[in-house]
Amino acid sequence: MIRTVVPAEAEAVVALHARARATYYPDGIPQDGSDWLANWRAAIERPDGQVLCVVEQGRIVGLASFRVPEGADADTVKLFQFHVDPDRWRAGIGAALHTACVEQWRADGRRSAVLDVHVGNRRAQAFYARQGWVPDPENPPADGDHHLFLRFPVNGE
Repeated sequence: MIRTVVPAEAEAVVALHARARATYYPDGIPQDGSDWLANWRAAIERPDGQVLCVVEQGRIVGLASFRVPEGADADTVKLFQFHVDPDRWRAGIGAALHTACVEQWRADGRRSAVLDVHVGNRRAQAFYARQGWVPDPENPPADGDHHLFLRFPVNGE
């Protein structure tokens, strides 16, 4: 089942987020002072954003957070977070969740989507490429960037 996350699920979302991020930080997740519980609660409660989740047997196994980024055109949405539980990789969860995101973006009248992905996260980069994401020509990587910037044509244009 794919549905909107509710505030009471913030701790489960944080736990899934940490498990997924740990897979592309071989030396451990950087401690940058982020209060991930507060950040996720804010994302879940934002009236201008959405957090979707995939639930299997009562457990959140995938999640996606998106909204129009500050200062962007209203027809562009940013995928801020997209994670699948590493124990459930290659089970079709990510593809189904991505499809649900695209359906919501189309319903919301978005024409393009953007995201940034960690340069060391080759698995995610390959996933996004399979879904139709391409390097963002308006945001090429600079020397030393830790993220790649991708763009997705919501209506296939």
